[in-house]
Amino acid sequence: MAIEDGVRPLEDGVTTDFSARMDYAGYLALDTLLSAQRPISDHHDEPLFIIQHQTTELWLKLALHELRAVRACLDADDVARARKGLARVKHVFRTITDQWSVMATLTPSEYAEFRGVLGTSSGFQSHQYRAVEFILGNKNERMLPVFASRPEAHHVLAGMLDSPTVYDAFLHFLARRGHPVPRHVLDRDVRRAWTEDASLLPVYKAIYEDTAGNWAEYATCEDLVDLEDAVQLWRFRHLRTVQRTIGFKTGTGGSSGVDFLKRALDLTFFPELYSVRTLVGA
Repeated sequence: MAIEDGVRPLEDGVTTDFSARMDYAGYLALDTLLSAQRPISDHHDEPLFIIQHQTTELWLKLALHELRAVRACLDADDVARARKGLARVKHVFRTITDQWSVMATLTPSEYAEFRGVLGTSSGFQSHQYRAVEFILGNKNERMLPVFASRPEAHHVLAGMLDSPTVYDAFLHFLARRGHPVPRHVLDRDVRRAWTEDASLLPVYKAIYEDTAGNWAEYATCEDLVDLEDAVQLWRFRHLRTVQRTIGFKTGTGGSSGVDFLKRALDLTFFPELYSVRTLVGA
């Protein structure tokens, strides 16, 4: 069908009557979604700030959905599906990392003109981001009081605190595959933040030095490293965007701002998977 006068004709089969049918806006609840941006000021750039954070929250919702599924797949020894989920979450974080480039177009002068309307609200209070940290191993019970006034968010985080992490599920998977994961690792208190355990290094060294015999385990290790790298790059881009926008001001939520974000870069999810690289081939 040729295009004439710069207009693409509708094909005969295209549905145009939605009086009794579901349409795109109805399926996606666009009336609700697109009315959720409610600037407090009349500043031109406040919608950018709101949409940046709302879209990130949507992606974090998907990341949590996938990470819960990854954990369940590892528990069921379905490593192929677990790897698919890890790859998807990696790409989610790459996407929200790229989003910081849009926020970076907000200059310090522009942000200062409406920053005051935020009050004490802050990305520090994102319960979904904290839940991602918890399910990946960066647990911190002291975060829960921040969400005491939001029972649903508090319930989600409390559940994550009490539940095994993705890494716990992977270590149990390795044990069921016959790898000598130490008993104290398998029986650990899952409410505690993961810290490096050198007793796992021989386990990983054996996997990395026999990739043919341990392909599923080896490939999943690399998927976990890919995911951690993606999250760390998001954290770093967050830090740099905040620094270029507010410098070294205190955060709206009361944190030290850039200094607080810098310390997040020292948090790691799967430290042994980095440390073992020093040992491979040595």
